[in-house]
Amino acid sequence: MLASNEDLRGIIESLLFVANEPLTVERLAELTEAEESAIRNTLAEIEEEYRKQNRGFQLKEISGGYRLYTHPGYAEYVEKLVLTSDYRRLTQAALETLAIIAYKQPITRAEISAIRGVNVDAVLYSLQDKGLIREIGREKTPGQPILFGTTEAFLEKFGLADISQLPPLEQFQPDEATKERIRVNLTSQGEWAAGETLPDAS
Repeated sequence: MLASNEDLRGIIESLLFVANEPLTVERLAELTEAEESAIRNTLAEIEEEYRKQNRGFQLKEISGGYRLYTHPGYAEYVEKLVLTSDYRRLTQAALETLAIIAYKQPITRAEISAIRGVNVDAVLYSLQDKGLIREIGREKTPGQPILFGTTEAFLEKFGLADISQLPPLEQFQPDEATKERIRVNLTSQGEWAAGETLPDAS
């Protein structure tokens, strides 16, 4: 049934609300039987209205489609819910492993384990099960180990259009005071040799 202009906005909002992945203009046009130009205009109106009214959620174009996201200005309140309930999905180990894959992909299981210093088999299985990483090929070395990379679902979950939008690793470099504190702590524990320099955090 072809949606009327007055119904189109409500239909699009309803579809975006229940969708578990970004919806493309083409898919929305197919579902509503409306012209793609009308879909684009309506999406632009919705996005602008949410922004002007400072609503608790925003419409964002992500990974080739559109999806609703919570307003970043209210992140601390959403975080309280997420971190103190069953909404929490990824362990610290999973987040660390996912970050390594995101920044270093394509990367092998052995390389991930070497960076983390622990066996990552269980974590990799969990991340694959959640659809956040996938096998993207094999390295051309003896044994041809599997190479891992992130998925479209990863981009969607973290609100990225593509991998280039990951924040630069330089942002996570410790400042000089932190480096010195680490150096002193390691030295006091007998784990730091004189004359050594602190490894690059990247």
